[in-house]
Amino acid sequence: MALPGMGQRLAEPAGNIRRVQQPAPAPAAGFQPTREIDFLVMAGEGGGADLAARFLAKLIEGKRWSPVAIRIVNRPGRSGLDALVDLAKRVGDPHVLLFTLNSFYTAPLGEGGAGLDVAAFTPIGRLAEDNFLLWVASSRAEIVSLETFVEVARRAGKDWIMGGTGRDSEDQLLCDFLNVSYDLKMSYKSYGGGGEVARALADGTVHSTVNNPSETRKQVAERQVKPLVSFSASRLPEYRTVPTLRETGMSFTYQMQRSVVAPARLAPAVQAYYTELFGMLYDSLEWQTYRRANSLYGSFLTGADLTRYWSLEREKHKRWLAAMKAMRA
Repeated sequence: MALPGMGQRLAEPAGNIRRVQQPAPAPAAGFQPTREIDFLVMAGEGGGADLAARFLAKLIEGKRWSPVAIRIVNRPGRSGLDALVDLAKRVGDPHVLLFTLNSFYTAPLGEGGAGLDVAAFTPIGRLAEDNFLLWVASSRAEIVSLETFVEVARRAGKDWIMGGTGRDSEDQLLCDFLNVSYDLKMSYKSYGGGGEVARALADGTVHSTVNNPSETRKQVAERQVKPLVSFSASRLPEYRTVPTLRETGMSFTYQMQRSVVAPARLAPAVQAYYTELFGMLYDSLEWQTYRRANSLYGSFLTGADLTRYWSLEREKHKRWLAAMKAMRA
């Protein structure tokens, strides 16, 4: 069965494509934070968003680009909706930011999300698009490809468990997509963050995952898990032997935004300060090195370009989520 819009990827706006350069001086005066900044993360510790947010906060501290400390606050509750509700309550607050997953789009569509309009938030900058791979435990010697995965998972039926972060989230959407596309009946088990999911796969609690590369680095290094296929448009440099889903005949790609968001009605000077700060971070050698090491791609988007990107992605996820819920019913 075809899923609405899942056979193709919506075009990405050109945005602000920045060139890697030497670190610039700290952002110009006009606004300076005066107390600790809360950096909300829509998932638990150890996931791709958490790891990236902690890296950025440490980088800001190391370069002394902020006069105040940045505190990471993990808010995975209700698949990240708690983080969005927290941000929505802090209208105009210059001392809170949020780092996103694609649950930025899906969480407001679930229970408790009524009336929450993410388009009202202030765009700061998209720093990357993260990638997904399909993983199984290395001990599953009989699974060496997507084809053998489908054979084994199909035989297991509902007993095959796919682990993921959150309910009705990007991970569950991919689980449902695989179920529909390959006539599978995999069950989905939700965790608070990608780090938990990776550990659950390694210890056999779940049978497969769609973790991002950064979330499985420890398990890959210890040869506990292996990737079968990537949902990226082309092969990832770190995983050149791993085919894309497109190469298997399925015209589908899927990425995860890694964006920084501020509350609604933020003063222009504050928005300018944070946009410049994270633009400098994007351009830094350290962030570009982190991106390459963790298969993160995508140009820097901010302002109206980022808002348009959110609008396109939100509508796409809204259609997908509705289709998936109907298929589960």
